[in-house]
Amino acid sequence: MQIHDVRVHPEADRLPRESQLAWKIAEVATDPVAVEAEVADMIINRVIDNASVAIAAINRHPVTTARTQALAHPRQGGATVFGCGPDVRVHAEWAAWANGTAVRELDYHDTFLAAEYSHPGDNIPPILAVAQQCGADGKALIRGLATGYEIQVDLVKAICLHKHKIDHVAHLGPSAAAGIGTLLGLDTETIYQAVQQALHVTTATRQSRKGEISSWKAFAPSHAGKLAVEAVDRAMLGEGAPSPIYEGEDSVIAWMLDGKGAHYKVPLPGKGEAKCAILDTYTKEHSAEYQSQALIDLAFKMGKKIQNWDDVDSILIETSHHTHYVIGTGANDPQKMDPEASRETLDHSIMYIVAVALQDGAWHHVRSYAPERARRADTVRLWHKISTVEVPKWTERYHADDPNVKAFGGRIIIRMKDGTVHDEEMAVANAHTLGATPWKRADYVRKFEILTEGILDPAEAKRFLAVAQRLPELKHDELFGLTVALPTGKLARSERTGIFGWKG
Repeated sequence: MQIHDVRVHPEADRLPRESQLAWKIAEVATDPVAVEAEVADMIINRVIDNASVAIAAINRHPVTTARTQALAHPRQGGATVFGCGPDVRVHAEWAAWANGTAVRELDYHDTFLAAEYSHPGDNIPPILAVAQQCGADGKALIRGLATGYEIQVDLVKAICLHKHKIDHVAHLGPSAAAGIGTLLGLDTETIYQAVQQALHVTTATRQSRKGEISSWKAFAPSHAGKLAVEAVDRAMLGEGAPSPIYEGEDSVIAWMLDGKGAHYKVPLPGKGEAKCAILDTYTKEHSAEYQSQALIDLAFKMGKKIQNWDDVDSILIETSHHTHYVIGTGANDPQKMDPEASRETLDHSIMYIVAVALQDGAWHHVRSYAPERARRADTVRLWHKISTVEVPKWTERYHADDPNVKAFGGRIIIRMKDGTVHDEEMAVANAHTLGATPWKRADYVRKFEILTEGILDPAEAKRFLAVAQRLPELKHDELFGLTVALPTGKLARSERTGIFGWKG
C-alpha cells in the first residue's frame, strides 16, 4: 500500500490534479491489475449476503416505497429490481435506489469499522445496476466491485466523518463512482471528475442515525449510490466537478471535517497491487449494529446463568468509544431506552439488544424487534438496568491497525442483588474471521435460505444461488439473473401515490 498525505491547500498553491486524492483514487480504479481468486470468492459471498437481507426486507414500508419510485422509471434494457424478476427493468440509478434501500433496511449486511464506519456492501447495488444496463459481464462486475470495496475501506481507514457529524455515506459516493468507472473501463480523467462530483453531493449530517431514527437510515446509502451513478453519467458526458474536492480551501476537509490544519494519511494500493480490501470486511450473523455482534454472542452464553431476571441488580457493558457514544448510554438518547421506539432505534440500542439476547438466547431479525417483544415488562425492567462505559482497552482495539488485534467486543458485568457477579468478555463475534466459527460460503448460503424461507419459492431461491456462484463466468445477459421474483401477489405495493405515479 502507498500512504498519501492529504491536507488542505490554499488556492494559490494550484495543487496539481496528480497530487489530489480524487485523482489517486481514479488511478486505482483504472489500474488493470487482476482480481485475486480469494477476493472474487468473497465478492460472491457478499452478493449472496446482500440478496439475503434485501429479500427478507422486501415488503417493509421503506423498501416498498423505493421500489414504487423505481418502477415509475421503466427502461427497456435497464436494470432489475429485487422481487420483480429479471424481465422488469428500470433506469440504473433507480434500480440502485430500490435495491440499495432493500439491502440496507434491516442493517444486516457487511461492515467495516476503522476511523469511520461503513457497510461496504452498499457498493453492490449501484455497480450491479450499471453493469446490467451497460452490457458488462460477470468478470467486469467483479472488477468494479473489487474497486468499490477497496476505495471505501481505504477512505474509512483514514478519514473520520462521524466526529464532525457527517454521515458515513460521504465515503460511499466516491467508492461507488470509482467502482462504476472500473466496471465500464473509463479513463482516469472521467473517473476523477465523477469521484469529485459524487463526494460533493453525498455529504450530509448524521442526524439520520440519532434521536428518533427514521426510515432515512435505509435510504441514505441508496441515495448515495443513485447520486454516484448520476455523477459518472455526467462525467462521461464531459462535465467537470468542484476541484480539488478534498483539499480545496473551501472544500470538504476544510469546512466539514478536520479543517484547514487537517492532515490525513490515506492508504491506497500502488500500481500493480491487487485490490484486496474486501477481505478486511466482515458480515453480520445477527441483525443488529456490528458492534453488538460479539456482545450478542456473549449474552447468549451469560444468559444461561440467570434463573430470575428480577434478581439482577445492574448490568455494565465495558466497551469502545463508538459503542458507548453511538449505541450505548453515552449517546444520551432517551429513545434508546423507550419500549415504543422504532426498529431502527432499537437496533442502535445496545442496552435493548443485550437485554433481549440475555433472555432469549437467540436473535431473530423480526421477532427480536417486534413491538410486543420490546414492551415485555420483564425485558423493560432488565433493559433499564443496563448501562455502558468506554474503556480505553476496547477503544484501542477498535482502532488497531493489526487485524489480529482489532476487535469490536466488550465485557459484560452482571451484578446480582445477592452480591454475585457474572463477568465475561468477548473480543470478536463468533462469525468473524478470527472468531470461534468464522463464516465460509456455506454460512452465507444458510443465511440466504433462512432469510428467504417463506418469501421465495424454493426453486427460485435455488436458481438465484446457482447464478450467483457462477458470477466470474456469467455473460452479460446472465447478469439479469442476479435478482429474484416473488410469487404472484406476494410483492407489496404502495397504497399511496407520489409525484412519479401521479396520473393527473
